Amino acid sequence: MKYFGSSGIRDIVDKNLLQLMFEVGLVLGSSCRSVAIGCDTRTSSDAMKYAFLSGLLSAGGEVADAGVIPTPTLAYASRHFEAGAMITASHNPPQYNGIKLVNPDGSAFDSAQRERIERKLSDRSYELAPWQKMKKYNTYKRAIEEHIERILADIPRKLKIKVVVDCGCGAASVITPNLLSRLGCKVIVLNCQPSGHFPREIEPLPQNLGDLMKTVKAEKAALGIAHDGDADRVAVIDDRGNFVSGDKLIALFARHLAVKKVVTTVDASMVIDELGFEVLRTKVGDAFVSDALRGKHKTNTRVFGAEPSGCFIFPEVSLCPDGIYAAAKVAQIAAEHQISSLVSQIPTPAVMRGSVTANRAIMKKIEKKLKIAGNGQLTTIDGIRLAFSDGWLMIRPSGTEPKIRITAEARTKKRAQELYKLALEAIETGMKPERAKR
Repeated sequence: MKYFGSSGIRDIVDKNLLQLMFEVGLVLGSSCRSVAIGCDTRTSSDAMKYAFLSGLLSAGGEVADAGVIPTPTLAYASRHFEAGAMITASHNPPQYNGIKLVNPDGSAFDSAQRERIERKLSDRSYELAPWQKMKKYNTYKRAIEEHIERILADIPRKLKIKVVVDCGCGAASVITPNLLSRLGCKVIVLNCQPSGHFPREIEPLPQNLGDLMKTVKAEKAALGIAHDGDADRVAVIDDRGNFVSGDKLIALFARHLAVKKVVTTVDASMVIDELGFEVLRTKVGDAFVSDALRGKHKTNTRVFGAEPSGCFIFPEVSLCPDGIYAAAKVAQIAAEHQISSLVSQIPTPAVMRGSVTANRAIMKKIEKKLKIAGNGQLTTIDGIRLAFSDGWLMIRPSGTEPKIRITAEARTKKRAQELYKLALEAIETGMKPERAKR
């Protein structure tokens, strides 16, 4: 049975999920003897944490409880342990919860690690440790300060700008306002009291950040910052109160960091390539970006990882998406230049997105049609992506609905429309029944 998605386990909280947490703890505790554990601010997080923690202890594992902290903070602390476990449902609504498991380098458990856990869960091949080998759990109180100190080591503490921060009452509430204040910023807070009753939709999308945009403009702030529930993501509002897209943030960070190589996903903008960076594309999902980054930061080539959803990975610190580090970095950029001015210098291609109700079984037919229809570069690492010199289109089956999703991007609106039409034609061809062979 499959329990893990691309970013851990998530579901609506009920007795089945709590039981699963105990069993995951039993499985992990039998192989990882020291585990750091943290949680976000959801009302169910303590219940989830203690269910998981009980399983770990029952298997004979040693546990260090770091309390309420963001996922990247927990991931950075995990370098002292064999693994880290974060109780969170990230940007899902408050009735959800789940768990993310990370390695000491901050990377998410890979497919092989997840499959081993799932196999043991399905076979129920786990046992309690003898009572003599069960241990008491400890607390780990240094995680937040260690993360702050690591960020301060890279960024000067003289950022004399006004910043508005909206943590959505999530886990970033315990670190981002304090960090930015210590960097010299004047911080205006919105929704920065830790609470599992989120006052806005917790995913930091533009439609959920109206109050932040208004406050940035009203306060004449240099910057607005928003996080999701566990702060692996960050969203940015520029000095004019406008939302900065994830693709433009990737370009902004890559330029500021002076990297040569950007590891990103197949759905990221062509702008990144056209700005002169060497681009390596992965499947959609920050875990795939993290996997591709492993070991690359130890070479002479400066490299940076990102996903347009607002996940940014700084491999010199950790292989976990770090919305806290990203918030500090964008504040540093805003202290040197107007964000709106920098963003206006980044090209804005034409983009069209949509979906068609269809079964994923037609993807092979779509691929065949696109191979015939165009002379672009076709890749199939995640759905189907067809790239040309002036644009690209992508066709991917939804992971949650019987739909085929389409993205087309090009230098001109006319070309984006042409590519989108090509995608629709390929899907239409795939949906037609094959003629019976005579």
